[in-house]
Amino acid sequence: RPGAPAAESADLDRRLVQRLARIDQIADQAGKAAAVLSRSPYFCSGCPHNTSTRIPDGSRAMAGIGCHGMAMFHPGRRTAYATHMGGEGVNWIGHAPFTTENHIFANLGDGTYDHSGILAVRAAVAARVNITYKILYNDAVAMTGGQPLGGEVRVDSIARQMAAEGVEKVVVVSDEPEKYPAGYLPRGVPAHHRDDLDRVQRELRETPGATVLIYDQTCAAEKRRRRKRGLMADPPKRAFINHLVCEGCGDCSVASNCVSVQPLETRLGRKRRIDQSNCNKDFSCVNGFCPSFVTVHGGQVRKASGAEAGAACAGAGGGPDPFADLPEPKVPGCIEPYGILVTGIGGTGVITIGALLGMAAHVEGKGVTVLDSTGLAQKNGAVASHVRIAERIEDLHATRIGAGAVRLLLGCDMVTAAAPESLATVDQGASRAVVNGDVTPPAAFVIDNTIDLGSRLMARRIQDVAGREMVDFVEATTLATALLGDSIATNLFMVGYAWQKGLIPLEAESIEEAVRLNAVAVEANRQAFGWGRLAAHDPARVWKIARPFTAAGAAGGGDDAPEALDALVEHRAAFLREYQDEAWAERYRRLVERVRSAERERAPGRSGLAEAVARSLFRLMSYKDEYEVARLYTSGGFEAGLRRQFEGGYRLRFHLAPPLQILILKHL
Repeated sequence: RPGAPAAESADLDRRLVQRLARIDQIADQAGKAAAVLSRSPYFCSGCPHNTSTRIPDGSRAMAGIGCHGMAMFHPGRRTAYATHMGGEGVNWIGHAPFTTENHIFANLGDGTYDHSGILAVRAAVAARVNITYKILYNDAVAMTGGQPLGGEVRVDSIARQMAAEGVEKVVVVSDEPEKYPAGYLPRGVPAHHRDDLDRVQRELRETPGATVLIYDQTCAAEKRRRRKRGLMADPPKRAFINHLVCEGCGDCSVASNCVSVQPLETRLGRKRRIDQSNCNKDFSCVNGFCPSFVTVHGGQVRKASGAEAGAACAGAGGGPDPFADLPEPKVPGCIEPYGILVTGIGGTGVITIGALLGMAAHVEGKGVTVLDSTGLAQKNGAVASHVRIAERIEDLHATRIGAGAVRLLLGCDMVTAAAPESLATVDQGASRAVVNGDVTPPAAFVIDNTIDLGSRLMARRIQDVAGREMVDFVEATTLATALLGDSIATNLFMVGYAWQKGLIPLEAESIEEAVRLNAVAVEANRQAFGWGRLAAHDPARVWKIARPFTAAGAAGGGDDAPEALDALVEHRAAFLREYQDEAWAERYRRLVERVRSAERERAPGRSGLAEAVARSLFRLMSYKDEYEVARLYTSGGFEAGLRRQFEGGYRLRFHLAPPLQILILKHL
């Protein structure tokens, strides 16, 4: 300050130096360990590009602008060379004369095609290069939020335009080829089912010149939106995996490339489950060669009903209204700017949480800024919302929460909460964290199904940075899904939990008013907020209500803590008794004990070999032939799992995987 006394200037300099040193210390603490997992953007559940971006063995593809460009993140898709909008495949015109490679595929989105991509096809035709353009028609500009395509862009019009441009051959592939009426497609343009994609691509690869494959399947996210709005039929059908039959091989992930096929940890190892909240009903997972798949026709996903919730609350000492006896916490003040960092997974409503908190602050006449960090995060990537609240807008001088400046880290996803950029906002002893203890697998699980989800290590990182007593973990996804039937309720459940802990400087009435003004699933969102509050106040009561509807309960656990050898052997022996008889179980015990005795003699204090034998020998002795599969479907566990997850009248269709000989005989 001009004219300020020397002592005042010196004090200011000293405080600035101290603050800069503290910022460096916070950044060093947050970044001293590499992230355990990361959230990279990826195809949505049921995305048509999960299938459309596949290419035949021996080929490679070029990427472009659009969601299909994320095929570059999948090593098995052999896709590279992203280019500017409208330049898709054009770089091959320059490459082709200087390589022995005869052909290449180029992905081209329908929005880009209409914008400028048609010129790229025209250039390839003129250059007489061998290229197949895969025009991915998903009926929306999906990458930027599902806007409608401009102009009259339809499958038939694209086919006619391509034929007029002089391409050698045009083929249509669709998940529903039967939907095209007679005469819809131009003469000479066949329509095939997506199951024939590999064969069709091989034929086009051998056709000289420029060819076009139009892949027609509606964007999965757009399907979900239209179904919610009643603009598209919602098939009363869901995929379900019998975890007792599942061997955890991951062939369903290979067949579908879908993030809704998730790991399920059981006492018999990692199996698979379908995330019913995230599933967009593509059903390509059923194509995995596995007898554990069932499709459930009719019925609904089960959730705790109002009557069940009321009865459980009454039994736990509460009244019929589960939220009636909730105490009011002390709401923190915001004379100094109050920073809330909301982190989570793109596409799950994290940005909506920031908007709701911002509107609630506006309702109270407070100053507020909201800064959203998204990028490609709407496609399963990391997303964050920086919310800063103050008594007056004049008190807010920045929108982004700086190093050590967060008052509440609301981690709706543990992976993003444990990321260095999130932890860099935390000041130990001054910041609080409320973190979802359930880990949603990252997209990397689709590619590597043995990935370690590392929840304990991530939780420890957050506690090390914030301070153990400053962090609350809550299994929000499990509870919200069980209580409300949809994991989308997780984020507002987290808001309710944090509010009840006195960590949000807003009144509950203001938050509920913001929910009402948003006018989307108002009652469900109010319920999610209320259940979160109750979970913070009386977790035992909430768990008593929710536990019968949790997927982990149906799977017989999910605790990833090490299992003692004796308990492991007895658990497997009991299974083998049911598998065959007591003699078979006793044979298993004797073999494990022989290895254990030898290991104890040669390596005292160790049991790793015996544990490995106990697990592997059990798998060998419980081989799942058709008789064992039938037993596991009729032993009662499968039906119990179905009842935990579905309600109402439904029928089942079993997608068994018979031996090759039976398939051959069937087609003779």
